[in-house]
Amino acid sequence: MKYFLELSYNGTAYHGWQNQPNAISVQQVLEEALTLLLKENVAVVGAGRTDAGVHASQMYAHFDIENEFNTVEIIYKINALLPNDIVIYNIIKTTKEAHARFDALSRSYEYRIFLGRNPFEIDTTWQLNNKKLNVDKMNEAAEILLTYTNFKCFSRSNTDVKTYNCNISNAEWILTDKLLVFNITADRFLRNMVRAIVGTLLDIGCEKTSIATFKNIIESKNRCNAGASAPPQGLFLMQIKYPKTIFIHE
Repeated sequence: MKYFLELSYNGTAYHGWQNQPNAISVQQVLEEALTLLLKENVAVVGAGRTDAGVHASQMYAHFDIENEFNTVEIIYKINALLPNDIVIYNIIKTTKEAHARFDALSRSYEYRIFLGRNPFEIDTTWQLNNKKLNVDKMNEAAEILLTYTNFKCFSRSNTDVKTYNCNISNAEWILTDKLLVFNITADRFLRNMVRAIVGTLLDIGCEKTSIATFKNIIESKNRCNAGASAPPQGLFLMQIKYPKTIFIHE
């Protein structure tokens, strides 16, 4: 049987999603809990890899298991077993061919910047004090992202992907009081892509980079030309969409 997990986590205490040889990861904690509860060696495959300190409001992962089980009972038990910064919301039976990563239709991220200081937002925002940002210019540049497909300039250089093409369907900044939020949706994302985009758009907001230069950066396909990556704590994976046909509803 194959199941999808729907979960969320605060990534502050973890060295990212993926298993690491000498550091704790979200994947490791989940696999250990499921293996204990289901009495089988459970390997979990995530919809993507979040870096150390990055959070997920909605993440999906799949796992295969020999026998069916009571999902309601296991959800209750696994949440009692997991640390408070990881929560399972749903366990859904899927078709045998379903894949949490490859079947995703789109992914949405949110990057949160707090314009000031707030001790209660340290782990979930990038805090910028006394920064004057031209948000209109940042949105003008964000809209330009929708006209390109190759985003090698925003990708981590030592990655082994076959293509740097991504179809971005939404990219916008929303300012509410002191909270500045960047929303972006695409069919796929490259390693470090959102944080690199945020850092580069911030240079535009600070008027260090022009709109014309922003276009040149994208067309250069060179990571060295883009801005510095924004820190991880402000980044949230918000939503992943799948075709309904992969889920088995009983």
